[in-house]
Amino acid sequence: MLKEYMTVREIAGPLILVEGVEGAKYNELVEVEFPDGRVGLGNVLEVEEELVLIQSFEATSGLNVAGTKVRFTGRGLELPVSRDILGRVFDGLGRPIDDGPRIIPDMKLDINGNPINPYARDYPTDFIQTGISAIDGLNPLVRGQKLPIFSGAGLPHNRLAAQIARQAGVLGREEEFAVVFAAMGITFEEADFFIQEFRNTAAMERAVLFINLADDPAIERIATPRMALTAAEYLAFELDMHVLVILTDMTYYCEALREISAARKEVPGRRGYPGYMYTDLATIYERAGRIKGAKGSITQIPVLSMPDDDKTHPIPDLTGYITEGQIILSRDLHRRGVYPPIDVLPSLSRLKEKGIGPGKTREDHSPLSNQLFSAYARGKEAKELAVILGEAALSEEDKLFVQFSDAFEERFITQGEYENRTIEDTLSIGWELLKILPRSELKRVREEHIRKYMDGEAV
Repeated sequence: MLKEYMTVREIAGPLILVEGVEGAKYNELVEVEFPDGRVGLGNVLEVEEELVLIQSFEATSGLNVAGTKVRFTGRGLELPVSRDILGRVFDGLGRPIDDGPRIIPDMKLDINGNPINPYARDYPTDFIQTGISAIDGLNPLVRGQKLPIFSGAGLPHNRLAAQIARQAGVLGREEEFAVVFAAMGITFEEADFFIQEFRNTAAMERAVLFINLADDPAIERIATPRMALTAAEYLAFELDMHVLVILTDMTYYCEALREISAARKEVPGRRGYPGYMYTDLATIYERAGRIKGAKGSITQIPVLSMPDDDKTHPIPDLTGYITEGQIILSRDLHRRGVYPPIDVLPSLSRLKEKGIGPGKTREDHSPLSNQLFSAYARGKEAKELAVILGEAALSEEDKLFVQFSDAFEERFITQGEYENRTIEDTLSIGWELLKILPRSELKRVREEHIRKYMDGEAV
């Protein structure tokens, strides 16, 4: 029997203050019955003696204190899961929105999950092929890693996220691969784009989508990534699947967090965001990883659009502390028509060396990656020097590095939105580009690799 109360004292934004409540628990799921008979969901934010603060997942405009009923369910917000969630589309609270049947669950899981015991964590070591050269070649994604994409307003991060979701897979593994995609605060057009992308490429069969639209209550955005990660944990650790979780856009999630914090009249931190945002983001990001003895794994790609392209903004700044690198999109490359506009120089994958090499990708992957990075950086420096002093100030070697830099952007970074390159294709393009440079400048690759992969000699 649910405990029902009609003792609402105050309603402020998405927050409802109820008095005279007995036995309420933090994060407990509640049902809110509106005066017009509608029933919405909420959860307990704070308990202080007989006062309980509830955040409503539904809009509270038009509510009156006297006509609102609150029922406490005695459990947290849960997601019903079974293998049937694959191929389905849900809203931010895990309710089907694809006209399909309700999920008949094998189990119901609390969306807040349980933290992975650090001692039980296994080190990320297996390469995930995304089919995108700028990622696979220079900043590889490793199974169990957290690798965010830092973007900006107007940059094609949604197209890139959809491409990764379509193409990603673990090399040389027989285990099933699944994608859990969570979109927060997006427009209807963007939601339709993602759903059609998955359906048109048959990637839908191995995917689970959670869609929170811009006009949905902001508070729902707080639950959406946790719904997605709960689905991922079920697929990974109950069904032994490799799961890639893509969360876009974490900036909208943090804006919702700030909105709730302001409604609670909390003391703001940097730029008005709550001081506990680091801890809150960590509860999301740290749910990725591998567990010793478990076949499945969760790899995470959070996507966030940096306000004003500012890497020091609290959202990318805190995300960078928690995660293992970042893929940064460049507005300059985007203006010049480069897709995907990945700026490889400030991008970083801290687990790169753990996921590549003999038996994983190829023995020349690491040295080739270092050589390409070094040559591209030198070419960019030479171009900047030419802007200041003129091309006449460049040496012949510098001019070759400028030529390499342009060719690298045109042939290595640039690729089609539906072009899925294998790691062999990516490495072959890299070796072709190195032919532009003098042999004496190839100081980061071994001579036997040059003969084998650039000259085509049998070694």
